[in-house]
Amino acid sequence: QVQLVESGGGLVQAGDSLRLSCAASGRSFSRYAMGWFSQAPGKEREFVAAITWSGDGTYYADSVKGRGTISRDNAKNTVYLQMNSLKPEDTAVYYCAADPRGVDRNGMEYWGKGTLVTVSS
Repeated sequence: QVQLVESGGGLVQAGDSLRLSCAASGRSFSRYAMGWFSQAPGKEREFVAAITWSGDGTYYADSVKGRGTISRDNAKNTVYLQMNSLKPEDTAVYYCAADPRGVDRNGMEYWGKGTLVTVSS
């Protein structure tokens, strides 16, 4: 089992950049695929980005392609989401997720509690 704690959210202006972090505790972090999902007010949670356990595979939602970069540091048990050129529609709670079975855009096994990102226009 793994515990996930997100950080790095906050209030930013449109066009700004932000880096979200997710610290994982527990065993075998390096064997988990990791992902980021978002949930905007009044909407369902949706896939943002994911990375394989080795880091050699990354996946992005169309909405963040070219603006977002997911990365991981297995030595620090941390996964990151760098987001650039933020838009008001990026406003959401961002959740970190982990799954020993691999990347799943539909949802993953373990979840953090989320960090709120608010983008003002």
